[in-house]
Amino acid sequence: MSSPTLAPFPWTDVWGQDDAVEALRTAASDPSALSHAWLITGPPGSGRSTLAYAFAAALVADSPDDEHAMRQVFAGTHPDVTALRTDKVIITIKEARALVERSYFAPSAGRYRVIVVEDADRMVERTSNVLLKALEEPPENTVWILCAPSEADLLPTIRSRVRPLRLREPDVDDVTRLIVQRTGADEVTAEQAARHSQRHIGMAQRLATDDAARHRRDTTLRSVLGVRGVGSAVEVAGHIIQAATDDAKALTAERDAAERASLLRTVGIAEGQAVPPALRSQISALEDDQKKRATRSLRDGIDRVLTDLQSMFRDVVMLQYGRGEDLINRELRDDLSAMAHAWSVTRTLVVLDHLAETRESLERNVAPTLALESLLVTVASGRKP
Repeated sequence: MSSPTLAPFPWTDVWGQDDAVEALRTAASDPSALSHAWLITGPPGSGRSTLAYAFAAALVADSPDDEHAMRQVFAGTHPDVTALRTDKVIITIKEARALVERSYFAPSAGRYRVIVVEDADRMVERTSNVLLKALEEPPENTVWILCAPSEADLLPTIRSRVRPLRLREPDVDDVTRLIVQRTGADEVTAEQAARHSQRHIGMAQRLATDDAARHRRDTTLRSVLGVRGVGSAVEVAGHIIQAATDDAKALTAERDAAERASLLRTVGIAEGQAVPPALRSQISALEDDQKKRATRSLRDGIDRVLTDLQSMFRDVVMLQYGRGEDLINRELRDDLSAMAHAWSVTRTLVVLDHLAETRESLERNVAPTLALESLLVTVASGRKP
């Protein structure tokens, strides 16, 4: 299995996006090809943020050989690159205003000042409006780089002020090769991970290297296949929420502890020592941010489950139309074939429609347990409650 050809540093970790890399390399080296604001779009796992930081590194570097400056960007220490990464549900107005203020500073060390906004789709309308003037009339040496799943996720007023760059979706074979290269997983495991993740590179890496994650996914899909009535729908929904909650805690607990320890060291408080009243507000602010991140992590975990369920019922539709050669969940072929035979196409499409509605509902803060229970009742009955 051949390895993909890698572009030179700082583009080394940008994989499978040759056209996008070429466009941004040209823009970084030729001012006439450079726009003041860019919107990098692509499905989750396509490498939007990786590409954004590579572009930022190329922009601030004095030359293609200025590796020190470029590595500062990747380390998050370059003074001319400001990045907004959010683990919260939305990007706040306060955060957006801080970015705008920063964007008017002249570059202090590099050629440009660069503002990177990951997950720009998490800006509500009033927050997006804060950016409009900065995007419309930016300083001469400031470049904005926004990242989002699609152009439709941003307001038209934002889209009209940026240059779009759409990343391509890799195929399963591409992701398989990358996972083998990065993780050392065997080809069978890597191919299965690439399929099950639906070509999401980050999720494919996790599935290829985490036995528990693979087992949890398989158990969840099989439990949904076994739903037969309201009672089992409620029970399975509870199991899914609990598994997603445990997974979210596992992903955030270590980071939360490290952040708290770092803050205590910074303010000179030893481990186990009581926090003085004057510093409790800082601890409370940190804990508040961590709670918001935990909420986002839980929602992302539930959304991942719903994405897996969509892949499963998509497979059922494929089988119903005689297209069983391209299943995502090949390991469940027998069970899915039985369901495809027992169900009508209309019933499967009702479930898929409800799945899409459930994902949208969770983004609007609907209670996850109630949303999943309602969905699984539809799976059991073929009708929306």
